[in-house]
Amino acid sequence: MNSRVAVALVHYPVTDRRGDLVSTAVTNLDLHDIARTARTYGVNRFYVVTPVVEQQYLVERILSHWQDGHGAAYNRHRGEALSLIRIVGSLDEALSDWKICAGSAAVPVLTGATRNDGIGTDECRTLLREAPMLLVFGTGWGLAPELFERGWTVLEPIRGRGVYNHLPVRAAAAIILDRLLGMSASNQKTE
Repeated sequence: MNSRVAVALVHYPVTDRRGDLVSTAVTNLDLHDIARTARTYGVNRFYVVTPVVEQQYLVERILSHWQDGHGAAYNRHRGEALSLIRIVGSLDEALSDWKICAGSAAVPVLTGATRNDGIGTDECRTLLREAPMLLVFGTGWGLAPELFERGWTVLEPIRGRGVYNHLPVRAAAAIILDRLLGMSASNQKTE
């Protein structure tokens, strides 16, 4: 495990296609795929951020199936990956919990496909050597502007080959984790 890295998947506050502030629904695929990717790259925690109690119950039911129910016997690797998940009501709650777990305050690093700013991967790796990090991913059409107004670090967006840039969040998380923590990334001494 990389005791210095956690990820957060934010379901609120995020925006919809019109730019309105919304809360999005938790999806089973995002939970499974991001947890499996996080486990593969040695991430310590995966925070699912939603203030919606019904959505929190849904996550608990999914986790229970794969960690205690039939799924645990069927595929123990899935339960191992999903054990990284912590359900929290806010990003501040995730940061507080991660500070306790990591032993010091974490640097939140926001992501967003529509951003025109941000630090590069190399600089992000340098930050990781200096302090624990919480990589923050948004659902819907991205993290709400209010999060970017907090003065936190922003990671430059992933760029494809054309104008179209709307990766599924689970794909973006996989690409970013590989760039930051993968074996092919330079300066792998982040632990």
